[in-house]
Amino acid sequence: MHNKFNSISIVLPAFNEARNVETSVTMVRDAMAGLFEEIEIIVVDDGSTDDTAGILATLRRGHNDLLIIRHAENRGYGAALCSGLFSAKKDLVFFTDADRQFDLREVRRLVAWIHDYDLVVGYRKNRADPWHRRFNARGWNLLVRLILGLQVEDIDCAFKLFRREIFDRIELVSAGAMINTELFARARQLGLRFKEVPVSHYPRAAGKQSGANPKVVLTAFGELIRIRRCLRRLR
Repeated sequence: MHNKFNSISIVLPAFNEARNVETSVTMVRDAMAGLFEEIEIIVVDDGSTDDTAGILATLRRGHNDLLIIRHAENRGYGAALCSGLFSAKKDLVFFTDADRQFDLREVRRLVAWIHDYDLVVGYRKNRADPWHRRFNARGWNLLVRLILGLQVEDIDCAFKLFRREIFDRIELVSAGAMINTELFARARQLGLRFKEVPVSHYPRAAGKQSGANPKVVLTAFGELIRIRRCLRRLR
């Protein structure tokens, strides 16, 4: 790259992704080849009960660019993401999910804007999820706008790029699905600049989604109220 950002950390939260994680790591390497001088792939195994840990151990052999963080038990999407984000060491930090629903080559669309913004985030222009997940997402985005005033097209899109330095300034506490909303709320509070970019989205090829789990949804609502109170106190 002909700029000051010569390296990137890629964070992949993974929970029971044995059928996807090896391909995901390969896709990351292919997508970043020639784009950065140095890459660091951080896979956070959030207490998987399938063979995710075994596959990652095999992948780690002979590959110094792969860092594996394992939670002994499932702590939640937000906790997994934070473990990866705050362990990143490179100039830029990018995260996506290990479920292969994005084209990793489209990270170039985000990189093109990172000189002018602190974070560049994707939004799914044609979301390839079941109707009930799309319905829930629209409702959640509306609720976030009403409660926190965040005007974001697709707040939970797992395709985001950051300057690593912002994680020296930002504090994140959400353990569950609220993590993306908290990230935006705290970024706005710090006066950070962000840009939204359309990205492609594809159906999940293997594995099971957990985002619509009632427990996950209820936890997110509880975290939303707590974050609102916390931000009011900080003001």
